[in-house]
Amino acid sequence: MKTRITELLGIEHPIIQGGMHYVGFAELAAAVSNAGGLGIITGLTQKTPEDLANEIARCKEMTDKPFGVNVTFLPVVNAPDYPGIIKVIIDGGVKVVETAGNNPAEYLPALKEAGIKVIHKCTAVRHALKAQKIGCDAVSVDGFECGGHPGEDDIPNMILLPRAADELEIPFVSSGGMADARSLVASLAMGADGMNMGTRFLATKEAPVHDNVKQAILEATELDTRLVMRPLRNTERVLNNPAVERILATEKARGKELEFGDIAAEVAGVYPRVMMDGDVECGAWSCGMVAGLIHDIPSCEDLISRIMADAEQMIRQRLTGML
Repeated sequence: MKTRITELLGIEHPIIQGGMHYVGFAELAAAVSNAGGLGIITGLTQKTPEDLANEIARCKEMTDKPFGVNVTFLPVVNAPDYPGIIKVIIDGGVKVVETAGNNPAEYLPALKEAGIKVIHKCTAVRHALKAQKIGCDAVSVDGFECGGHPGEDDIPNMILLPRAADELEIPFVSSGGMADARSLVASLAMGADGMNMGTRFLATKEAPVHDNVKQAILEATELDTRLVMRPLRNTERVLNNPAVERILATEKARGKELEFGDIAAEVAGVYPRVMMDGDVECGAWSCGMVAGLIHDIPSCEDLISRIMADAEQMIRQRLTGML
């Protein structure tokens, strides 16, 4: 299948793996890329630029296909070594960077000079237009359904994607609620050039996370996510568990007096314990509503092949047959 995003990124299928904290390691990124999609290494999961350089090198040993690195620009006082991160991405010959969080404009000139394609994650059309204006090559449009940070506008993809198609000139992919061929075909119909999947790739054989995490996703329904940190305007969609219920109770009790420190113990630093150790109830961890559509743990190759075969059948037979 050819779309503007497959042409831009040099990939076979218009499917991108989301950059997930303590999930986007070389093993998963290489598996997705080898299956014809675009795998993504999560930059900030690596503790130093040197660690990221090693992870990029590991990925290049596992695949000769294009892969990307996610760089989230955090609004924090003690920021990561972003210049160092950008340098190792360029030196490592990475072809694609997925940026998220704050405006990436400061680093775009260096990335563009190196011939790297930049995809910026956006939760609103106005943010996507800004990304287009500053020179991003594409955007990932994240609807309210998505795991992680859906923004504060609460616009689902049935509205957000057509709005993006009305306004944008650069290619964009859908994100949030994406799991199968229906997701892809619907996204294409609404103007997107492909789709980004996070939670769905978390439940694959190659995802380097504890089996408890994959099982929790299999057992979840579309009703089992919650929004935390909304009073702090840093909303995150997470899988419900006892720790999340405690966070929500604290948020309600503290009201306008809520500070991050009130909930930090069950939000900050929990990802290694969840993803590596399998303690899925120790704190809040990102998960999309799409968990309700996930019922197996395939390999990345099987998942992507199934999506593309089913999408072709859906387009050629079901949709064409309606004309």
